Amino acid sequence: MSLPITQGDKILQDAWDYKGRPAERSRTGGWLSAAMILGVEACERLTTLGIAVNLVTYLTATMHLGNASAANTVTNFLGTSFMLCLLGGFVADTFLGRYLTIAIFATVQATGVTILTISTTIPSLRPPKCAPENGALCTPASGMQLLVLYLALYMTALGTGGLKSSVSGFGSDQFDESNKDERNQMTNFFNWFFFLISIGSLAAVTILVYIQDNLGRQWGYGICACAIVAGLVLFLAGTRKYRFKKLVGSPLTQIATVFVAAWKKRNLELPADTSFLFDIDDAEAEGQKKKKLKLPHSKQFRVQKLTVTKILPKPLRNLNQWSLRANPKFFLDRAAIKEPQMGNGTNGAVNKWQLSTLTDVEEVKLVVRMLPTWATTILFWTVYAQMTTFSVSQATTMDRHIGKSFEIPPASLTVFFVGGILLTVPIYDRIIVPIAAKILKNPQGLTPLQRIGVGLVLSILAMVAAALTELKRLHVARSHGLTDNPKAVIPLGVFWLVPQFLLVGAGEAFTYIGQLDFFLRECPKGMKTMSTGLFLSTLSLGFFLSSLLVSIVHKMTGDKKPWLADNLNQGKLYNFYWLLAILSVFNLGFYLLGAKWYVYKDKRLADEGIELEDTGPVCH
Repeated sequence: MSLPITQGDKILQDAWDYKGRPAERSRTGGWLSAAMILGVEACERLTTLGIAVNLVTYLTATMHLGNASAANTVTNFLGTSFMLCLLGGFVADTFLGRYLTIAIFATVQATGVTILTISTTIPSLRPPKCAPENGALCTPASGMQLLVLYLALYMTALGTGGLKSSVSGFGSDQFDESNKDERNQMTNFFNWFFFLISIGSLAAVTILVYIQDNLGRQWGYGICACAIVAGLVLFLAGTRKYRFKKLVGSPLTQIATVFVAAWKKRNLELPADTSFLFDIDDAEAEGQKKKKLKLPHSKQFRVQKLTVTKILPKPLRNLNQWSLRANPKFFLDRAAIKEPQMGNGTNGAVNKWQLSTLTDVEEVKLVVRMLPTWATTILFWTVYAQMTTFSVSQATTMDRHIGKSFEIPPASLTVFFVGGILLTVPIYDRIIVPIAAKILKNPQGLTPLQRIGVGLVLSILAMVAAALTELKRLHVARSHGLTDNPKAVIPLGVFWLVPQFLLVGAGEAFTYIGQLDFFLRECPKGMKTMSTGLFLSTLSLGFFLSSLLVSIVHKMTGDKKPWLADNLNQGKLYNFYWLLAILSVFNLGFYLLGAKWYVYKDKRLADEGIELEDTGPVCH
């Protein structure tokens, strides 16, 4: 005999329906709602990747940009897309909520892709075709033509950033973590989320790329526009079924308040006993609700007294405000010092820009501890960026025929990149995890930091493979006298490029999931949106770093012996790959130092006798 369902089981206490009423479990949320959200994410992935992976060939062949400029345009577009995820997350958490953020930014993305489609349809928005047989030079795109193109791309990037920042969070909102069955369903949601991202990627690099190269860009980009509109319509159709959560505020605000409060009180002495610092128990006594798990005080991020009198000019030696005057103490802890003039707080009102709880401070410290790992994973995504830029440019010069009639589109080589991801995940789960569990005594196989480390090693091997392949390609071009002909097809099979795509794809499977697992696990429970923001910012900065390196290398080598020549047959692209490999080796060394220093949150708190609350599923 089953237990009767109580009113508390029917009504969710922390979720509301579209009319603002407490959400009923049977009528809202669950898999139907999640499926509609997954639909818009699949369409977003199809659209963004459908534009990005083949964009470099459009910029060089149609808009007549050089290889370096085209590569930077692609990486800046992708970097901006991921960087704007931080803006989208802030807007969703602070002002609009996830539902409105997804709806508005999906509309922005659809508008951007529509403008891009129009720009490929109207002849006046493209430069005239080259006519090298008549000795005419290719006319580069005019300022107005580039303006329309960049408007379309960056509107698309804005929409992508806002949409991507909220989709996974809003999807998880459809499941109640306090209910065992729905918590298990949430785990399956994250599995399907990653699966549909991969399916959207696969469709983009095969079907869409083939349509763009053989039927025309207007058809390929038109399909992208229709896809994101269809995803938006599907998403809006589920409005009555969704569960909505209260705005929680941006974690960026908490970080800012702790640093501001600590800086304002930088000259105050800390008490010898940290129990005198303001904490959530004091806040609760003053009438504020206790919303967080109390965290113990940690002894990191101390600031030593700065001796400046010997290095400053005499007029400045007495300006104590230029130094942090303290014995070895903990700078951020000063945010929790309650000054006498703040009163007893009987009305429960505390200015968060002047006073933070010690637990708020410790949560910020948790984020700061992750920064070395965050910083040393950026370069992986710089390596990743080469798969959508110079590796595609390499493919355009090589023999891409399968049989006598079918020719692979250059950008479709990224199918091996996606294939590397799809192959690595089951191999890891079925083979590596059991072996690693026995050797390392860890039931999950590799820890998140170990997985990231494997990904970084694979990225180094990928750049070594890319450099060796480029040397082989240039050798064949020279031996056949094709170095002066940028349009010539070098008699070397394009499948020589497969190893670098497979290695980066396998590296992403380790790094992507390892990063997401690490940031989700280690971020404070109240700052979960920060975990996604930290992760996506590494992608963004990786793409921007690629643009910076390309610009520096092109400026330093472009006049005499260019590494990144417009005619790859006359360049030294292999040197650029060697440079990335060397930088990645040094980066790996710094990463290993940070990983050795890092102590996982659950272990650190367990040593203090504190058991973590269940933080829900982690994407594996």
